Amino acid sequence: MPEGIGPELLIVAAFVVLIALAWIGVRRRGEAPPREIEQPPTTITEVEPEAQPVVEAPAERPSLRTRLARSREFLADRLAQTLGRAPDEETWEDIEATLIQADVGVELATEIANELRTAAREKRATTADEVRSLLSERLLAGFDGETDRGLAMSDAGPTVWIVIGVNGTGKTTTIGKLARDLIQRERTVAVAAADTFRAAADEQLGVWAQRAGAQLVKHQPGADPGAVAFDAYQHARARSLDVLIVDTAGRLHTKTPLMDELAKVRRVIEKDGVVHESLLVIDATAGQNGLVQAREFAASAGVTGVVLSKLDGTAKGGIALAIERDLGIPIKLIGVGEGIDDLEAFEPKAFVDALLS
Repeated sequence: MPEGIGPELLIVAAFVVLIALAWIGVRRRGEAPPREIEQPPTTITEVEPEAQPVVEAPAERPSLRTRLARSREFLADRLAQTLGRAPDEETWEDIEATLIQADVGVELATEIANELRTAAREKRATTADEVRSLLSERLLAGFDGETDRGLAMSDAGPTVWIVIGVNGTGKTTTIGKLARDLIQRERTVAVAAADTFRAAADEQLGVWAQRAGAQLVKHQPGADPGAVAFDAYQHARARSLDVLIVDTAGRLHTKTPLMDELAKVRRVIEKDGVVHESLLVIDATAGQNGLVQAREFAASAGVTGVVLSKLDGTAKGGIALAIERDLGIPIKLIGVGEGIDDLEAFEPKAFVDALLS
């Protein structure tokens, strides 16, 4: 034992050392082991196309005249009553009322009736066939004959089409039909489920993608729609796919303004690519109400064309005239049935002929 140090001091020193060692041990046991940074789960899912689409193309497709039977019969019945006599002042009023009922719109219906009255007088039209012919000419003049109604395609990188519209208008169905048409023309297609807030929206889109033979890119429910669109574009570009079709949300009133969300979807794609079409789907059965909703999209979302859906289910085909008149945007496609092949290019003359034949 060193001189000057008594046994009492040694005992105290040993006790201090034991306390210090115990404290260090407790600290070490209490420390959590270092953790690795957690990576977000991979949420992109590819649905490979079926060997054969579930829905086969019909052997014989009904004519447009047949598909527009409800609108045609509506106009035919009323025009037959109106034109069953020599035209007089009441004739033009009846035609105006018929056009309003067909959802042409009050202002445009009045304009057409007045022009028809003037043309009948100048050309001395006195029979039903003559007046009907003048009406056909005037309705056709309501569509821009010089407008390119084809869908834009690109040879450099994937062509991108964004599909927008209010929920329930037929956006998802339209995407399935677009994908089906492209694949039948030997194009490779992916669809992006960027409507991440509507319950089961991605599942519904997945069903249509599978039926069409397209790939599906999706994230978890509630994911950022912009992130879905970005990943989908990178997916399409990396695999040299021809076309990417992007589904979007269609709610009107949410915590996040819908138009801002649509603008973001567009921006993230345009960082590396180009949005070639922004297609607005309008439900023909909604009539003027659908047109009111469509104005908001048209003003904010850079719409390049309209898809008029459910046209076979309405007696008010005049909404097509109102759309081009009020929105100044060409109708490019019409939905004329529930089948996957029931999407047609819009041709104004064929449309007017089918309505008035």
